[in-house]
Amino acid sequence: MAIISDVVDEPEEQQQQKKPSSASSSCSGQFDEALKAILDAKKNPLEVVEAVFDFLQRRSDLFEDAAAERKIADLVSVTRKKVAEGKKKKKAEERGLESAGKAEKRAKEATPPQTEVKAAPAAPAAPVEEVPAKDDTKEDGKENVRAPNKGNGLDLEKYSWTQTLQEVTVIVPIPVGTKSRFIACEIKKNHLKVGLKGQAPIIDGELFQSVKVDDCFWSLGSKFLEDQKFISVLLTKQNQMDWWKCLVKGDPEVDTQKVEPENSKLSDLDPETRQTVEKMMFDQRQKSMGLPTSDEMQKQELLKKFMAGHPEMDFSKAKIA
Repeated sequence: MAIISDVVDEPEEQQQQKKPSSASSSCSGQFDEALKAILDAKKNPLEVVEAVFDFLQRRSDLFEDAAAERKIADLVSVTRKKVAEGKKKKKAEERGLESAGKAEKRAKEATPPQTEVKAAPAAPAAPVEEVPAKDDTKEDGKENVRAPNKGNGLDLEKYSWTQTLQEVTVIVPIPVGTKSRFIACEIKKNHLKVGLKGQAPIIDGELFQSVKVDDCFWSLGSKFLEDQKFISVLLTKQNQMDWWKCLVKGDPEVDTQKVEPENSKLSDLDPETRQTVEKMMFDQRQKSMGLPTSDEMQKQELLKKFMAGHPEMDFSKAKIA
């Protein structure tokens, strides 16, 4: 699990310990200037690497080491991994802020303006039996099942969540002025716990399905909420073929029959995932019309080819599903 924070709040003593020495900083700056000068002159990064290798070949015994090639390859691999992780963290933060903006917009649209009305004191009246109002979000006969929000998740009292086939984004409002060091967020394969330190958790329960912990992040932001901060949690699904009915088990569930995939986002998927999603969407349409799925159509085609290739066999009693 990784953490992305808008402010790094650490004790001053720890910050002092992390500061590099002046000699180390100066040395690093000298190397940066020298290498930048070479890069400006060569223009091509590969020519810079070639120049460094030429220098090391003439002024050191690096290439006399039989394992030099492997060691250099390892350095390249480590650097590529750092670049990939940096892009992943940036993408996760952008998605979290985007989801927070959508959550704020939905909240503003759903909250009618309040007008203060002063009424004159009235005489006590006889108690009247209250009739519970009908909750339009609940389906008939399904007390705990609700229609999804625009993000295919739910807007609940203490938090909201949205989902794609690959990820789940959770938005948890918190008080203004909350710092990252006060956040308590624990993401496990099958469990999520989110809240403020020293207080009862806002979310604490077993996830609907397991997640890839190494690809999950949380961030603290306030960019889209003028008077409210929020915790944004990005969860990467282990099974990226199913829609989640709820975030944690026991909470209200989404009517997955009303979930609407964003077709415009298919272009963002890798070819293999996109093909799988398109197949699933096709099969759903076929089932809704009472027609065979792609797998059933393939089986029918294979059986027809087999029958055509074996005319000596009697298929009069064969049933094609």
